[in-house]
Amino acid sequence: MSQPPDNRPAPADQNAPAATPVLAARGLAFTVDAGRKTLLADVNLTLRPGELHAVIGRNGAGKSTLLKLLTGELAPTAGEILLWQTPLGRHRARHLARRRGVLAQHTELHFDYRALEVVLLGRIPHQRSQIETDADVAIALDCLRRVGLAGYEDRNYLTLSGGEQQRVHLARVLAQVTPGDAHPDAAASPDHRPLLFLDEPTSSLDLHHQNQVLEIARSLTRDRGATVLAVLHDLNLAARYADTITLLTAGRVTACGTPDAVLREDTLRHAFSHEVRVQRHPCFDCPLVISA
Repeated sequence: MSQPPDNRPAPADQNAPAATPVLAARGLAFTVDAGRKTLLADVNLTLRPGELHAVIGRNGAGKSTLLKLLTGELAPTAGEILLWQTPLGRHRARHLARRRGVLAQHTELHFDYRALEVVLLGRIPHQRSQIETDADVAIALDCLRRVGLAGYEDRNYLTLSGGEQQRVHLARVLAQVTPGDAHPDAAASPDHRPLLFLDEPTSSLDLHHQNQVLEIARSLTRDRGATVLAVLHDLNLAARYADTITLLTAGRVTACGTPDAVLREDTLRHAFSHEVRVQRHPCFDCPLVISA
């Protein structure tokens, strides 16, 4: 019986020079209660072009806090974050919004919008006026198609299921980081390589759409040289799709590397306080984590 394809890129040439990091975080710390409670301590993390980087860890390990630091929603107590070799705080908001998209775990939207109107919100950083262009609409419709919602453009957002709403917001983020330049090479140029932060993007999705979302993320890294950081709870999705995994335990990085290097029985046992078995996946060249 034939096996499904493993769409991860071939391993990089070990003798080739390392790509310039898209994002480099060094010595990040974050405390609350006037420094009495530490949520993150001495976190180092590097994101490179064309990489899908997963962050895993038990509840309360600091995953969402780390994401908020990396996106600038929170300021670190200590450490620095360089984005495209420039301190994060020095980037102009509009320029940043054209290249970096953030899919939050929960997005509250109570307006009676059509699905297309929600996706078009992602085009605002690219617009010279408050009126979307035909190109903006075409991009938004294509992004709805890519997330499996073709034909949903006129549906009332509030009547959609939770999973459908999540995919509408993914389409919005995809529309946000899609360049408006019609030149076929524009999307692949270094100036248009996007950076996406996805906070538990599969949490409200069924099995099919979980894989669809991560296939979309993988295609962005492969076809556009994008960098994607995804916070994931499902270790086997991380094993299948991620190039690099960072494991957080009680606010500290306890492992970082390839899925094979990180998803080891002793490492996971310590991080999750739970017995697991790690085998080879029968269909994909990656680990398979089984609860023992």
